[in-house]
Amino acid sequence: MNLHVEMVRHRETLIVRLSGELDHHTADDVRMRMDEEIARGDCRHLVLSLKSLQFMDSSGLGVILGRYKLIKHKGGKMVLCDVNRSVYRLLEMSGLFKIMSIVENESAALSELEVAL
Repeated sequence: MNLHVEMVRHRETLIVRLSGELDHHTADDVRMRMDEEIARGDCRHLVLSLKSLQFMDSSGLGVILGRYKLIKHKGGKMVLCDVNRSVYRLLEMSGLFKIMSIVENESAALSELEVAL
């Protein structure tokens, strides 16, 4: 299975929806696409929606952590949402929840960033 990436802008926030598998086969492409979109405009915050992400390995963790550092460097925040149970467990074991928020859905994520619809 491969990975589908959908990116939508909402004010200063980039919403990235991932579906499929984020692993060593797809990580570099996702990293490049996200970095290009963040650099292209006035993107300050990032919402990463993992609702349809079925699998993630350590390469995926690297993508998430790297985008977190990039957004933080720009003075913004990153929020994860719609995380399924297996991916949640991996994120929890990695300790990422200690540095970034996880919320139930995209609306809650935008509210967390104070850019609600």
